[in-house]
Amino acid sequence: MSGPRRLDWGEGSPERLYVLTGGRSGSAAREQLDLVTLIVSRSSPDPALQPEQAAIVRMCGYPLSVAEISAYLSLPASVVMVLLVDLLADGRVEARPPIPAASLPDAELLEAVMHGLQNL
Repeated sequence: MSGPRRLDWGEGSPERLYVLTGGRSGSAAREQLDLVTLIVSRSSPDPALQPEQAAIVRMCGYPLSVAEISAYLSLPASVVMVLLVDLLADGRVEARPPIPAASLPDAELLEAVMHGLQNL
């Protein structure tokens, strides 16, 4: 007879998430970050960082969105945002807003260039 299945510490249990965030919610983080905000490392990982924060610093050598970081770490986005706020405050990462679609080149222009190159 087995009771209800209990999540292991590494499987996203509420206790683990509470410890990772220090009991803080993502409310302050949501004001600064959203799922498409790009994060880039500004330093190398420090041994004093939590393992999840060190992983964020390592993986963000090139820009990654908050949603991508959340997926790679298998953590809820709200938890990742709390971790990122700490890293931002320490200057270990930089947050960049996503490129607005209006500032990207027109799709018709890109298609014309592509067809022109194919015709060469």
